Amino acid sequence: MNSNPRLWFWIEAGFATFCGLLAVVTVFWQDWLEALTGYDPDGHDGSVEWIIVVSLLVLCALLSVAARVEWRRTRAAIPTKV
Repeated sequence: MNSNPRLWFWIEAGFATFCGLLAVVTVFWQDWLEALTGYDPDGHDGSVEWIIVVSLLVLCALLSVAARVEWRRTRAAIPTKV
């Protein structure tokens, strides 16, 4: 059997990493949304940025759990030697 994780693991792990990094960037640089798009949805009060941080952290946690499930599924498929 193949002991390498499936493609879904890498996709989920990659997106989890991306969301986690983006959440950290948002904590330290709250105006990245305005700098990137020029759109200021909250009038510089920071509420949208904190919603983004919380949403990204929740998404990061969910994707991490999904990647772990996929990793364990791959490892469970490996036959053990007797």
